[in-house]
Amino acid sequence: MKAGVAAALLTHYDRHARALPWRVPPGSAERPDPYRVWLSEVMLQQTTVAAVIPYFAAFTTRWPTVTALASAEDAEVMAAWAGLGYYARARNLLACARVVAGQHGGRFPDTEEGLRALPGIGGYTAAAIAAIAFSRRAVVVDANVERVVSRLFAIEAPLPTSRPAIRDATDAITPERRAGDFAQAMMDLGSSLCLPRNPQCLLCPLRESCAAHLEGRAEAYPVKPPKKDKPHRLGRVWWLERADGYVWIERREAKRMLGGMTGLPTSAWDKRDSDKRSPSKPEPPLAGEWTALNQPVDHVFTHFRLTLTVERLRVTDARPEGAGQWWPLARIGEAGLPTLFAKVARAVMEGGDD
Repeated sequence: MKAGVAAALLTHYDRHARALPWRVPPGSAERPDPYRVWLSEVMLQQTTVAAVIPYFAAFTTRWPTVTALASAEDAEVMAAWAGLGYYARARNLLACARVVAGQHGGRFPDTEEGLRALPGIGGYTAAAIAAIAFSRRAVVVDANVERVVSRLFAIEAPLPTSRPAIRDATDAITPERRAGDFAQAMMDLGSSLCLPRNPQCLLCPLRESCAAHLEGRAEAYPVKPPKKDKPHRLGRVWWLERADGYVWIERREAKRMLGGMTGLPTSAWDKRDSDKRSPSKPEPPLAGEWTALNQPVDHVFTHFRLTLTVERLRVTDARPEGAGQWWPLARIGEAGLPTLFAKVARAVMEGGDD
């Protein structure tokens, strides 16, 4: 099965490979740039290709090499990342760039072992970079590959229990040559044909080898455990606005959720047991007659749902204690606010004086 699957998939990939800004087309004499491969893989973690493309273009224009990125200010990179989510990736991105620039002469290690030693690079990312950027044989398994291989072998165990079996099966079909193309071909197959719903089996180059297709049950794989309801947390966010059109923003502490990002003052909603420890109403950043917006702001994180009550206060010249700055409301879109706080800003601006 191994040789047949790899050959059929690579033939399909040669004809139908997606054109992506970080990818070298199959058959090209150009060699992939490890920096661009690494940057794209970090950005693509739990994020769609469509969302990543404009961020990737902005980053590679502003910081065209890993050395340039390593020299960037933390605040600049965090602001450029705003809206892409999973902000620990941006902090790890900078840490990794600085290690590569400072300890490896601006060159990424070319083995999985060497890559895994870098900050923020786990098993999947190390395998993907080794295969795609350095033509190493590596077993690359992302969510798309999990789905393709689960169907190809009709793996009955539910996720995440099935992951070792999926990895072993992927290893069995990964070729010695063109492992990078094979990995990208598997990702393309999962994103274009072997879809979570309504898989396009009749167009799939692997349909004759696919156990799930032959069973007529492709959509039943991968088997997933029952979904658990996400915990629901409550919190407050304070919109402190100056009469001349400025709003108070601060940089969040590194150890908090959205750490290192610009934000608005909030209660400790990101601490799991904050409500149990502090049942009383949290103190705002400045004493005054705060007014709650009629509409709270809802946001969904990976592991919990959050509802924030938005409280607003207008002042003339008072300012809270601690680090922060007054930011012009007319340029709030340039403040580098992550999605959660951008939602708050929209809610306030659309709410007007209500």
